[in-house]
Amino acid sequence: MKAFTRGILASVLMLSGLATANAADRTIIVLDASGSMWGQIDGKPKLEIAREALRSVLTTIPADTELGLMAYGHREKGSCSDIELIVPPASGSASAITAAADSMKFLGKTPLSAAVKQAAEDLKYTEEKATVILITDGLETCNADPCALGKELDQSGVDFTAHVVGFGLTAEEGRQVACLAENTGGKYTQATDAKGLEDALVQTVAAPAPAPAPEPARAPEPAKPEFNFIPELTLAEGGAPLKDAGNAWEIYKANADGAKGERLTTEYNNYKGSLEAGTYVIRATLGEAAVEQPLNVEPGQAYKPLFVLNAGTLIVRPRPSEGADIVDGAAVVLDFPGGDHRATYYGQAKVVLPAGETKLKVTIGQGEANETIQLAAGQTIEKDVIVGVGHAVVNALYAAGGEKVDASGLDVRVFKAKKKIDGSREQMTHAFGPDSKFDLPAGDYVAVVKMDQAEAEQPFNVRVGERGNVTAILDAGVLAISAPGAKTIRVFAAKKDIQGNRKEFGYEYKDTHQTTLPAGDYVVEADREANGGKKEGTATVHAGERSELTIQ
Repeated sequence: MKAFTRGILASVLMLSGLATANAADRTIIVLDASGSMWGQIDGKPKLEIAREALRSVLTTIPADTELGLMAYGHREKGSCSDIELIVPPASGSASAITAAADSMKFLGKTPLSAAVKQAAEDLKYTEEKATVILITDGLETCNADPCALGKELDQSGVDFTAHVVGFGLTAEEGRQVACLAENTGGKYTQATDAKGLEDALVQTVAAPAPAPAPEPARAPEPAKPEFNFIPELTLAEGGAPLKDAGNAWEIYKANADGAKGERLTTEYNNYKGSLEAGTYVIRATLGEAAVEQPLNVEPGQAYKPLFVLNAGTLIVRPRPSEGADIVDGAAVVLDFPGGDHRATYYGQAKVVLPAGETKLKVTIGQGEANETIQLAAGQTIEKDVIVGVGHAVVNALYAAGGEKVDASGLDVRVFKAKKKIDGSREQMTHAFGPDSKFDLPAGDYVAVVKMDQAEAEQPFNVRVGERGNVTAILDAGVLAISAPGAKTIRVFAAKKDIQGNRKEFGYEYKDTHQTTLPAGDYVVEADREANGGKKEGTATVHAGERSELTIQ
């Protein structure tokens, strides 16, 4: 679990190039407190991981950082308006935020767009600089468009930035919320484990103010109209120079030992410039390939150096099966020459890479394909990578032929059908809500669906290139309980076991409770500590039906 906790801190370190909030900024953390945060990673609920990450990071922030906490889905199930500013932004608020997160319930929907907008308004984003950091493990469930919201806030704000941390989202899901950050000049980070989340918070909340940008290179003097630096770039020795290829020219002063010193400027494409007399290091980059060489500029001289990248072009088209469409959400991981160099792209990828051996890994859902490619300088290789997966959509019905379970709290887990020697099954993936979609390698699986206290299993088979619907029957109904004045409501099976005990089926610390239960007979206990002690009622739950019980 320590390695896992280190994992929620790693993903947000991907924001290291971002201009993060400094001590003078006012920032609100928006925390997803929806029911899906009860989902587990490595056997530990995501909500506990989030609490631990906040507790760890908030001890490191500067004392004058004005920081607040907002949450959604922490008070009501099924409500799109359950949004609350729990800790207003203020300096010295770290302990209050930690305490609030530790005591928070996680049970509702995911109105992330409305929460981010409310946080922006609380920060007076149309009048002052404001930053919002959204931590979410799910997608918008309240009929709002995060992408459109990002554009709206960027256009109407003075200096507004939203950063988004996708906690436990798939690559495809991440693309659906990343635009909220990107449309405001912020950064999206995908945290797949504990360290990823903690690192994300370090970068967005606790990071020091960024160093001031270097002064721009001096413009050519009007008296010197002629360019004295006209570089050219080619992929391979003897190859044609590249034109408007999207390449960059990084120009550095050279130190006394010839190494790169202060960076003066970065220019692009077919650059022509005028450099003052002196020694420089010029670095040319295109895609993942780079080359650098020294340059000594003398007065009155012009230079047209040729930079050879020694690189080729790789085009990867990820497909789930032969003849299928390219999957935009597929992750394309490239491990290319030049030391420990790795890069990740999504969907169809066209990348310039250093010549040599590149290891390629493509993942679609739970499917993975690996290949090794030998790329020569100046060569272009186009590659269709077939991952070999089928597509399954999992739903649950309360009863055979009855109503579909249409709730974000529906927990869907997919296991391999074959049991291990100890009788357990290997879990492949999980999701929340109806119409849960999975890309899986061919084989036999079992879908385990759970809604509140009702659970069912449904075996299914996946074939490469095929789509299938999987429906599990919960054989359950909904029991709605009202016990005016009660402090606690507990639900038990009516039938006692051989020891005279009843099995408990959940509880609620208020005077109303609604839950999904397997069909059967139940005893409900309402505890009125202040006025009358415990009272009981009985109820029968029928599959596919709603039952109501009032205990006076």
